[in-house]
Amino acid sequence: MKTQKIIYYITTGLFTALMLFSAGMYFFKNADIVKGFTSFGYPTYIIYPLAIAKIFGLIAIWQTKYKTIKEWAYAGFFFNVILAFFAHYMIGDGEQAAASIGLVLIIASYYFWKKITNKQ
Repeated sequence: MKTQKIIYYITTGLFTALMLFSAGMYFFKNADIVKGFTSFGYPTYIIYPLAIAKIFGLIAIWQTKYKTIKEWAYAGFFFNVILAFFAHYMIGDGEQAAASIGLVLIIASYYFWKKITNKQ
């Protein structure tokens, strides 16, 4: 049980760092992100709302009171990293590694969260 909690906190912490880096880039390196979104064919007006959604999603994942909101946040991040992976893969820019890492981390975080909450 203790090992599972440690793995949960490590994977969730690493995923949090990755998403905060991503959201930070959306705010502080906006010109670069606009170029990327344009190359994907995505509208650039979703950059700031997506960054804010990532921050709220991280808050939802770390809170312990509302399990349904936490589940939705995990689902949202799962779809976000899957879509990010395929967006990078399809345009062939070779930047899908971060999304792959994010996918592994979010799945591991969710798996171990379920393991530790079902045993309590």
